[in-house]
Amino acid sequence: MSENADRPPAGAGPYRVGFLLIDNFTLIALATAIEPLRMANQLTGQELYSWQLLTADGSGARASDGITLAADSAIAPRQSFDLVLVVAGVNVAASFSRQELFWLKAQARQQTLLGAVCTGAYVLASAGLLDGYACSAHWECLTALRSRFPKVRTNSRIYSLDRRRMTCTGGSVPMHMMLSFLAQRHGPSLAQAISEMFICDRVRDEQEQQPVSLRRQLALAQPKLAEVTQLMEANIEEPIGLQELATLAGISRRQLERLFLKHLECSPSRYYMKLRLQRARRLLTQTATPIVEIAALCGFVSAAHFSRCYRKYIGVAPRYQRARVNLRCTPDEQDYAATDGILPRSLVALHKARFEPTYGVFQAGPMEPGSDDWDDQAI
Repeated sequence: MSENADRPPAGAGPYRVGFLLIDNFTLIALATAIEPLRMANQLTGQELYSWQLLTADGSGARASDGITLAADSAIAPRQSFDLVLVVAGVNVAASFSRQELFWLKAQARQQTLLGAVCTGAYVLASAGLLDGYACSAHWECLTALRSRFPKVRTNSRIYSLDRRRMTCTGGSVPMHMMLSFLAQRHGPSLAQAISEMFICDRVRDEQEQQPVSLRRQLALAQPKLAEVTQLMEANIEEPIGLQELATLAGISRRQLERLFLKHLECSPSRYYMKLRLQRARRLLTQTATPIVEIAALCGFVSAAHFSRCYRKYIGVAPRYQRARVNLRCTPDEQDYAATDGILPRSLVALHKARFEPTYGVFQAGPMEPGSDDWDDQAI
């Protein structure tokens, strides 16, 4: 569905984003979701985005680290936003109320774009708003999501953009999801400029998997599968054959293949290949190790074989992947006093940034036709 019909016409005001804070929310997830919006305003010199912090009753929300943030507003039936993101954290199943679920359902009826960061997907799923949608959430929350909400298409990716829903894991990942969202709306140049301001060497791809988490969540549900994936991760340089892996785990090869297809939706060979290529990608982007050495370190018989596999699975040759890495430093930043009086957070931040060297350097042009369509084809 295109977002264009739901957005105010040009010149009518900024794109309105509401952050619904659930008790015990994760502060870093909130910060990394908001900061790309602030920087989009700063780099363009325009108030492209405004944002509000929302709670059920308008009182402060306590983060998981004990810090309390003042809310801008309580949730109310007549509120109108272009995007609402649910921000949650620890003990999410016991931290939200029916009032918040009813409000989210009302927002969905208004065709508001809905999303969640960290464990916020659990709240959206509880409201029945993720049925049939691809969903990413922090690995601690995935098992509960899968068991309680079977209609939700959960995955182990770091974030998912699926039609009118956007969900992601925690930590710094919300920034990458928001950068992808901004690239959809304004093109990749602005998203890249924002990532450079945050000393972020690249915008992480939606298809990337959560590290480490898979083994931990499988350890309880499928210990044999967890054992095999751990063996794979420990033997990247000299890969173990599938029959040997099955023998070490005490199961048949056919049983091993069934476990991978059922729980990871791929064959053991494909999963092993993804692990090796993910290791190769980290070595390519984070080190100066020669490509021929990376091929050997990741268990490939030759550099040519490595290059073919990398290009097939990642979509670009190893040498081009390395050429894309472009770390840049930002100028020193200075603090400026906020304006007097009561202003929206976005305008205060924009006013404070007006003397920055980067202020207004990126003048966002008109969006290309269809660039903002959040349907299956666009994603």
